[in-house]
Amino acid sequence: MAMESTAIEALIKEAMPDAQVTIQDLAGDGDHYKAIVVSEVFRGKSRVQQHQLVYAALRGRMGGELHALALQTSAP
Repeated sequence: MAMESTAIEALIKEAMPDAQVTIQDLAGDGDHYKAIVVSEVFRGKSRVQQHQLVYAALRGRMGGELHALALQTSAP
């Protein structure tokens, strides 16, 4: 089952209200996305920790509704 890009963005912004989120559908199939997330919450955290925060925001949808998500994260 595919996931809408707007739903991905909403979940991330719910967890990180200050986040600037850009979502790109890489294959046009609703299953393969790239997300660029910029948030102050990432400051001082490793890349792995940043990505874990995004995955946590998606509440277990990775591997189910959301098949693939390439992440680019940073602090402002």
